[in-house]
Amino acid sequence: MAEPPRQLPLALPVAAAYGHEDYVVAEANRAAFDLVTAEHWPSDVLLLVGPEGAGKTHLAALFAQATDARVIAAADLGAHDPLEVAGRAVVVENAGQGIDERALFHLLNAVRQNGGRCLITSRQPLVAWGIGLADLASRLRAATPVELGLPDDRLLEAVLAKLFADRQTTVDPAVVAELLRHMERSYTAAVHLVEPLDREALAAKGPITRALAATVLARGFGAEPQLPGLDEAPSTENNPS
Repeated sequence: MAEPPRQLPLALPVAAAYGHEDYVVAEANRAAFDLVTAEHWPSDVLLLVGPEGAGKTHLAALFAQATDARVIAAADLGAHDPLEVAGRAVVVENAGQGIDERALFHLLNAVRQNGGRCLITSRQPLVAWGIGLADLASRLRAATPVELGLPDDRLLEAVLAKLFADRQTTVDPAVVAELLRHMERSYTAAVHLVEPLDREALAAKGPITRALAATVLARGFGAEPQLPGLDEAPSTENNPS
């Protein structure tokens, strides 16, 4: 039997949805959500820590929407005049080891002078940054830290659903349930699982089935080589992507 036709998927940008209605609050992220979206913070700097895919950018977007905050990538700090960008609120995304310490220090000072707030997101806890500038280290230790915890099944299911929705892909709930049973229990695994699933389905011009899920899982996520019932006929549901 001839193999089904395959096409080369185009690397189209993924338009992630960052509205309040798109953020699922669960036990693992409730404290972070409540703090980031609060009108008043315990300090003028909030350090949001969590792994890839945990929702740091989404929370930062909610804060920016509510406060008209300027969003700056940590890697670009040195290219900005802190007095011009600080305003009443600012977001510094993806901070961590190797950050421009003097640029961040001047930015935090400018925010404080304006009576504003600064949200800093990072995949690394502060202790891993290796800050050498004593004044900056002192300022960051005085920041309010909040961590995004490990997802439970409900939250991980919601994360998968959102990642597929961002790609305008509809997946059978039975396939999502199969992914949850066999994937690594982390946000990062969800992020790195959805992209190849979507790419393979596009290449095959078909839906994301349990068989396809099993194949992709087995390539790099420690899945069992054969999932129960995968010798059944593939689903004929249309893939709207």
